[in-house]
Amino acid sequence: MKRLFLKTGDLVKVLSGDDKGKTGTILRVFPKTQRAVVQGVNIVSKHVKANKEKGIAGKIEKIEAPIRICKLMYFNAGDNSACRIGWKIGEDGKKHRFLKKSGLFI
Repeated sequence: MKRLFLKTGDLVKVLSGDDKGKTGTILRVFPKTQRAVVQGVNIVSKHVKANKEKGIAGKIEKIEAPIRICKLMYFNAGDNSACRIGWKIGEDGKKHRFLKKSGLFI
């Protein structure tokens, strides 16, 4: 299993697909399948069956479906650009993520 550079709460930009160019926050990450759910990206229709016992009417919901991690890139709102992420040991001796373009720690 590959180590992921993106985590929940990161702002990302979509690189390819129907939602190319959109940005959103990662809501959930699935490391085993290399996928992530991004807010407002890859919207699909889900049919919900009616349930009389619970009083739920049948409906069609719009939800975010998982998208491949390889199609996402960290979006730096400071300079309004997408950039790659790397790992570096900080001054405290712990491993931290940093932006390869600017060298800033996340």
